[in-house]
Amino acid sequence: MRAVAETLPAAHDDRRVAVRRVAIVPALNEAATIAHVVEEIRAVDPGFEILVVDDGSTDGTQAEAERAGALVARLPYNVGIGGAVQTGYQYARDHGFQVAVQVDGDGQHDAAELARLLEPIAADRADMVVGSRFLEAGEYRASFARRLGIHLLSGFVTLITRQRMTDPTSGFRAVNRRGIILFAADYPHDYPEAEAYVVASRHKLRIVEVPVAMRARAAGRSSITAPRSLYYMIKVLLALFISVFRRYPAPAEER
Repeated sequence: MRAVAETLPAAHDDRRVAVRRVAIVPALNEAATIAHVVEEIRAVDPGFEILVVDDGSTDGTQAEAERAGALVARLPYNVGIGGAVQTGYQYARDHGFQVAVQVDGDGQHDAAELARLLEPIAADRADMVVGSRFLEAGEYRASFARRLGIHLLSGFVTLITRQRMTDPTSGFRAVNRRGIILFAADYPHDYPEAEAYVVASRHKLRIVEVPVAMRARAAGRSSITAPRSLYYMIKVLLALFISVFRRYPAPAEER
Protein backbone atom coordinates (compact mmCIF):
# COMPACT_ATOMS: atom_id res chain seq x y z
CA MET A 1 0.00 0.00 0.00
CA ARG A 2 1.39 3.40 -0.89
CA ALA A 3 1.85 6.01 1.81
CA VAL A 4 -0.38 9.07 1.89
CA ALA A 5 0.98 12.52 1.15
CA GLU A 6 3.26 13.82 3.87
CA THR A 7 3.51 17.44 2.70
CA LEU A 8 1.19 20.31 1.95
CA PRO A 9 1.88 23.52 0.05
CA ALA A 10 2.96 26.29 2.39
CA ALA A 11 0.61 29.29 2.32
CA HIS A 12 1.72 31.91 -0.24
CA ASP A 13 4.96 30.02 -0.77
CA ASP A 14 6.26 27.41 -3.19
CA ARG A 15 8.09 25.52 -0.43
CA ARG A 16 6.58 22.34 0.94
CA VAL A 17 6.39 21.69 4.65
CA ALA A 18 5.71 18.56 6.66
CA VAL A 19 2.25 18.45 8.21
CA ARG A 20 1.01 16.93 11.42
CA ARG A 21 -1.94 14.66 10.79
CA VAL A 22 -4.30 12.75 13.03
CA ALA A 23 -6.83 10.01 12.35
CA ILE A 24 -10.00 10.38 14.42
CA VAL A 25 -11.67 7.00 14.93
CA PRO A 26 -15.04 7.14 16.77
CA ALA A 27 -15.94 3.74 18.19
CA LEU A 28 -18.81 2.23 20.14
CA ASN A 29 -18.44 -1.44 21.10
CA GLU A 30 -15.99 -2.17 18.28
CA ALA A 31 -13.64 -4.48 20.20
CA ALA A 32 -13.74 -7.02 17.37
CA THR A 33 -12.46 -4.59 14.72
CA ILE A 34 -10.75 -1.59 16.31
CA ALA A 35 -7.26 -3.08 16.54
CA HIS A 36 -7.32 -3.98 12.85
CA VAL A 37 -8.49 -0.46 11.94
CA VAL A 38 -5.63 1.10 13.92
CA GLU A 39 -3.06 -1.30 12.50
CA GLU A 40 -4.27 -0.72 8.94
CA ILE A 41 -3.96 3.07 9.24
CA ARG A 42 -0.47 2.71 10.69
CA ALA A 43 0.56 0.34 7.90
CA VAL A 44 -0.55 2.86 5.26
CA ASP A 45 1.09 5.86 6.95
CA PRO A 46 3.13 5.51 10.16
CA GLY A 47 3.15 9.32 10.43
CA PHE A 48 -0.49 9.46 11.52
CA GLU A 49 -1.28 9.91 15.18
CA ILE A 50 -4.35 7.78 15.79
CA LEU A 51 -6.98 8.89 18.28
CA VAL A 52 -9.73 6.41 19.08
CA VAL A 53 -12.69 8.14 20.73
CA ASP A 54 -14.37 5.42 22.79
CA ASP A 55 -17.97 6.59 23.02
CA GLY A 56 -18.92 4.83 26.26
CA SER A 57 -18.29 1.28 25.04
CA THR A 58 -19.21 -1.59 27.33
CA ASP A 59 -16.87 -4.11 25.71
CA GLY A 60 -13.09 -4.16 25.31
CA THR A 61 -12.83 -1.40 22.71
CA GLN A 62 -10.50 0.75 24.81
CA ALA A 63 -8.15 -2.12 25.68
CA GLU A 64 -7.98 -3.35 22.08
CA ALA A 65 -7.29 0.15 20.73
CA GLU A 66 -4.52 0.73 23.26
CA ARG A 67 -3.04 -2.70 22.54
CA ALA A 68 -2.81 -1.69 18.87
CA GLY A 69 -0.95 1.49 19.83
CA ALA A 70 -3.67 4.13 19.53
CA LEU A 71 -4.27 6.99 21.91
CA VAL A 72 -7.73 6.57 23.43
CA ALA A 73 -10.10 9.30 24.59
CA ARG A 74 -12.58 7.46 26.79
CA LEU A 75 -15.95 9.21 27.11
CA PRO A 76 -17.70 8.41 30.41
CA TYR A 77 -21.00 7.64 28.68
CA ASN A 78 -22.39 7.38 25.17
CA VAL A 79 -22.75 10.88 23.68
CA GLY A 80 -23.43 9.82 20.08
CA ILE A 81 -21.35 9.85 16.93
CA GLY A 82 -21.41 13.64 16.55
CA GLY A 83 -20.14 14.29 20.05
CA ALA A 84 -17.45 11.63 19.69
CA VAL A 85 -16.21 13.07 16.41
CA GLN A 86 -16.24 16.62 17.77
CA THR A 87 -14.12 15.42 20.69
CA GLY A 88 -11.57 14.25 18.14
CA TYR A 89 -11.60 17.58 16.34
CA GLN A 90 -11.14 19.45 19.61
CA TYR A 91 -8.10 17.31 20.33
CA ALA A 92 -6.76 18.04 16.82
CA ARG A 93 -7.32 21.78 17.26
CA ASP A 94 -5.77 21.96 20.71
CA HIS A 95 -2.70 19.93 19.72
CA GLY A 96 -1.90 21.86 16.55
CA PHE A 97 -2.69 19.26 13.90
CA GLN A 98 -2.96 20.58 10.36
CA VAL A 99 -4.87 17.68 8.82
CA ALA A 100 -7.45 15.34 10.34
CA VAL A 101 -9.17 12.34 8.82
CA GLN A 102 -12.25 10.51 10.09
CA VAL A 103 -12.20 6.72 9.89
CA ASP A 104 -15.00 4.57 11.31
CA GLY A 105 -14.07 1.95 13.86
CA ASP A 106 -16.13 -0.83 12.25
CA GLY A 107 -13.69 -1.64 9.45
CA GLN A 108 -15.82 -0.34 6.57
CA HIS A 109 -13.33 2.33 5.56
CA ASP A 110 -10.27 1.06 3.71
CA ALA A 111 -7.16 2.90 4.89
CA ALA A 112 -5.61 2.29 1.49
CA GLU A 113 -8.00 4.99 0.21
CA LEU A 114 -6.55 7.68 2.49
CA ALA A 115 -4.25 8.91 -0.27
CA ARG A 116 -7.32 9.80 -2.35
CA LEU A 117 -8.77 11.81 0.52
CA LEU A 118 -5.57 13.72 1.20
CA GLU A 119 -4.51 14.51 -2.36
CA PRO A 120 -6.92 17.46 -2.91
CA ILE A 121 -5.82 18.95 0.44
CA ALA A 122 -2.16 18.44 -0.44
CA ALA A 123 -2.79 20.21 -3.75
CA ASP A 124 -4.63 23.04 -1.94
CA ARG A 125 -7.80 22.34 -3.94
CA ALA A 126 -10.03 21.59 -0.95
CA ASP A 127 -10.55 22.28 2.74
CA MET A 128 -12.76 19.21 3.19
CA VAL A 129 -12.67 15.98 1.18
CA VAL A 130 -15.36 13.30 1.44
CA GLY A 131 -15.05 9.73 0.23
CA SER A 132 -18.08 8.85 -1.89
CA ARG A 133 -19.33 5.33 -2.58
CA PHE A 134 -21.34 6.50 -5.56
CA LEU A 135 -19.00 8.47 -7.82
CA GLU A 136 -17.78 5.22 -9.38
CA ALA A 137 -19.33 1.78 -9.67
CA GLY A 138 -18.07 -0.43 -6.87
CA GLU A 139 -18.89 -3.42 -4.75
CA TYR A 140 -20.84 -1.44 -2.12
CA ARG A 141 -24.45 -2.53 -1.97
CA ALA A 142 -27.18 -1.07 0.20
CA SER A 143 -30.82 -1.96 0.70
CA PHE A 144 -33.41 -0.23 -1.47
CA ALA A 145 -34.65 1.81 1.51
CA ARG A 146 -31.14 2.95 2.37
CA ARG A 147 -30.35 3.88 -1.24
CA LEU A 148 -33.60 5.83 -1.44
CA GLY A 149 -32.79 7.68 1.78
CA ILE A 150 -29.28 8.54 0.63
CA HIS A 151 -30.65 9.77 -2.72
CA LEU A 152 -33.19 11.98 -0.95
CA LEU A 153 -30.59 13.42 1.42
CA SER A 154 -28.24 13.97 -1.50
CA GLY A 155 -30.90 16.04 -3.26
CA PHE A 156 -31.56 18.21 -0.20
CA VAL A 157 -27.88 18.78 0.56
CA THR A 158 -27.17 19.59 -3.08
CA LEU A 159 -30.05 22.08 -3.10
CA ILE A 160 -28.94 23.79 0.10
CA THR A 161 -25.23 23.94 -0.67
CA ARG A 162 -25.65 24.48 -4.42
CA GLN A 163 -22.98 21.88 -4.96
CA ARG A 164 -23.59 18.32 -6.09
CA MET A 165 -23.11 15.88 -3.22
CA THR A 166 -23.50 12.19 -3.98
CA ASP A 167 -22.83 10.59 -0.58
CA PRO A 168 -24.08 12.81 2.28
CA THR A 169 -23.97 9.98 4.82
CA SER A 170 -20.28 9.15 4.33
CA GLY A 171 -18.19 9.46 7.48
CA PHE A 172 -14.92 8.89 5.59
CA ARG A 173 -13.46 12.38 5.20
CA ALA A 174 -10.46 14.62 5.64
CA VAL A 175 -10.13 18.30 6.53
CA ASN A 176 -7.32 20.80 6.75
CA ARG A 177 -6.62 23.16 9.66
CA ARG A 178 -9.53 25.39 8.70
CA GLY A 179 -11.91 22.44 8.85
CA ILE A 180 -10.44 21.28 12.15
CA ILE A 181 -11.07 24.66 13.77
CA LEU A 182 -14.62 24.79 12.39
CA PHE A 183 -15.67 21.29 13.46
CA ALA A 184 -14.05 21.60 16.87
CA ALA A 185 -16.39 24.53 17.52
CA ASP A 186 -19.49 23.45 15.59
CA TYR A 187 -20.17 19.81 14.70
CA PRO A 188 -23.70 18.39 14.45
CA HIS A 189 -24.64 15.61 16.86
CA ASP A 190 -26.75 12.44 16.51
CA TYR A 191 -26.45 11.59 12.76
CA PRO A 192 -24.21 14.43 11.67
CA GLU A 193 -22.71 13.67 8.28
CA ALA A 194 -25.26 15.42 6.07
CA GLU A 195 -25.50 18.42 8.41
CA ALA A 196 -21.70 18.70 8.47
CA TYR A 197 -21.78 19.29 4.71
CA VAL A 198 -24.07 22.26 5.28
CA VAL A 199 -21.98 23.67 8.13
CA ALA A 200 -18.86 23.45 5.99
CA SER A 201 -20.59 25.01 2.99
CA ARG A 202 -21.99 27.91 5.01
CA HIS A 203 -18.48 28.67 6.24
CA LYS A 204 -17.34 28.62 2.60
CA LEU A 205 -15.04 25.65 2.92
CA ARG A 206 -14.03 24.20 -0.41
CA ILE A 207 -15.61 20.73 -0.49
CA VAL A 208 -14.56 17.95 -2.83
CA GLU A 209 -15.86 14.40 -3.15
CA VAL A 210 -13.54 11.62 -4.31
CA PRO A 211 -14.52 8.06 -5.23
CA VAL A 212 -13.63 5.41 -2.66
CA ALA A 213 -14.42 1.76 -2.14
CA MET A 214 -16.01 0.76 1.16
CA ARG A 215 -16.39 -2.66 2.70
CA ALA A 216 -19.15 -4.37 4.61
CA ARG A 217 -18.93 -4.14 8.40
CA ALA A 218 -16.41 -6.67 9.68
CA ALA A 219 -18.42 -7.20 12.89
CA GLY A 220 -21.24 -5.72 14.95
CA ARG A 221 -24.20 -3.89 13.48
CA SER A 222 -25.12 -0.39 12.39
CA SER A 223 -26.70 1.95 14.90
CA ILE A 224 -29.26 2.89 12.22
CA THR A 225 -31.63 -0.04 12.47
CA ALA A 226 -34.76 -0.46 10.37
CA PRO A 227 -37.13 0.93 13.06
CA ARG A 228 -34.93 4.01 13.37
CA SER A 229 -34.68 4.69 9.63
CA LEU A 230 -37.86 6.78 9.46
CA TYR A 231 -36.85 8.73 12.57
CA TYR A 232 -33.42 9.27 11.05
CA MET A 233 -34.81 10.64 7.79
CA ILE A 234 -37.32 12.98 9.46
CA LYS A 235 -34.75 14.28 11.93
CA VAL A 236 -32.03 14.91 9.35
CA LEU A 237 -34.37 16.52 6.84
CA LEU A 238 -35.76 18.78 9.57
CA ALA A 239 -32.23 19.70 10.64
CA LEU A 240 -31.29 20.48 7.05
CA PHE A 241 -34.39 22.66 6.67
CA ILE A 242 -33.57 24.56 9.87
CA SER A 243 -29.99 25.02 8.69
CA VAL A 244 -31.26 27.17 5.83
CA PHE A 245 -32.23 29.87 8.37
CA ARG A 246 -29.44 29.38 10.88
CA ARG A 247 -26.68 31.94 11.37
CA TYR A 248 -23.17 30.54 11.41
CA PRO A 249 -20.73 32.72 13.38
CA ALA A 250 -17.06 32.24 12.56
CA PRO A 251 -15.07 30.07 14.98
CA ALA A 252 -13.01 32.08 17.47
CA GLU A 253 -9.67 31.39 15.76
CA GLU A 254 -10.98 32.80 12.47
CA ARG A 255 -12.26 36.11 13.83
